[in-house]
Amino acid sequence: MRRGIATTAVVVAVALAATACGGGDSDNQSGGSGEIAGTVTFWDTSNEAEQGVYKKIAEDFTKKHPKVKVKHVSVDFGEANNKFKNAAGGNAGAPDVMRTEVAWVADFANLGYLAPLDDTPAVDGKDDFLETAWGSTQFDGKTYAVPQVTDTLALFYNKRLLKKAGVEVPESLADIKRDAGKIKDKTGATALYLRGDDPYWFLPYLYGEGGDMVDADAKKVTIDQAPGVRAFEEMKSLVDSKAAITDLSDGWDNGQSAFKNGDAAMQVNGPWAIEDSLAGKEFKDKDNLGVAAVPAGDKAQGSPQGGWNLSVYAGSKNLDASYEFAKYMGSAEVQERTTKELSLLPTRKSVYETESVKNNEMVEFFKPAVDKAVQRPWIAQGNSLFEPIKVSQQEVLSGRTSPSDAAKDVGKAYRKILKDWK
Repeated sequence: MRRGIATTAVVVAVALAATACGGGDSDNQSGGSGEIAGTVTFWDTSNEAEQGVYKKIAEDFTKKHPKVKVKHVSVDFGEANNKFKNAAGGNAGAPDVMRTEVAWVADFANLGYLAPLDDTPAVDGKDDFLETAWGSTQFDGKTYAVPQVTDTLALFYNKRLLKKAGVEVPESLADIKRDAGKIKDKTGATALYLRGDDPYWFLPYLYGEGGDMVDADAKKVTIDQAPGVRAFEEMKSLVDSKAAITDLSDGWDNGQSAFKNGDAAMQVNGPWAIEDSLAGKEFKDKDNLGVAAVPAGDKAQGSPQGGWNLSVYAGSKNLDASYEFAKYMGSAEVQERTTKELSLLPTRKSVYETESVKNNEMVEFFKPAVDKAVQRPWIAQGNSLFEPIKVSQQEVLSGRTSPSDAAKDVGKAYRKILKDWK
């Protein structure tokens, strides 16, 4: 439900108060000459395989602005959302700039915790951004983030194991079920590792059945319709048929371990998993790693648009330097560098035209999938829509509830979150 006028006024007042007295280090200053100086605290939510690169890139900002000190802080992705809300809401300890998951932007902006970036240096060259990436920065007609990385989910596969089993790269979930026995008999590996602990990984199954979480334009909950039921059924069927193995916790570690060691021939993952996957014994020869579009369901083939943006805290004591830092971290120069070093997908159209990006094999794999990625609802409550899926997904995979009841439960939870929606 959208906030009323009175509530919005309170949020704005809180944000303005935060701007006056919160955020960052006490030495954050912009000199009267207009030259930026002081400290910028940056919360980096990237994973372990990426953090070292991002730390170096962030600290290299001082080469352009010698009077600015960048304080790089690695923050666990699973804790970052609540940690930022607690810091921003309590007006103590929030960073100047944060690497925000795309679904967090509308939520944080709705709370008054983010500085609008329109008409600031942060959004320099905004026409260069991909339309889908730029869309995730918008809330109530204003810009609250700079797109840095875009992504989607795709199918990672072990070329050696599929060749040994004598099977082709699957184009559908039906193909995986059909070939699972051959893969097991010929290689000893389970066909697919299925993420059972993270609701984001539910979305390709939902899209594959022609469904979606909500219809934002019509303000209508749709996840409890037939496609939602079939999505839960498909996940359960893959596990019950032993075409897939799963875990209800530690899915990242267990899935990566199974895939890297050759215990699972395939998994669904994103560009952020490339570097970690290549560190596995199965991929000492990096050419053994294959990437393809997520397998289709009965009705369609689709995967969610994801990615990362850069947001500036409304209470920062050093907004001028923070705007410049966000601009730098979202620049074509930095995006080309992160693609070269981490194989992450840029959000700027111009970067895809550079030779190093054109020749990046993983960009070649993922770019077509990103072009067809399904837009998530960029609403303030968007991030809250995942927890009900997580609960029902685990109930289904553990056999404690039926797919039909699971979809109904998610629909009921959504209508409590979205109180004025059908």
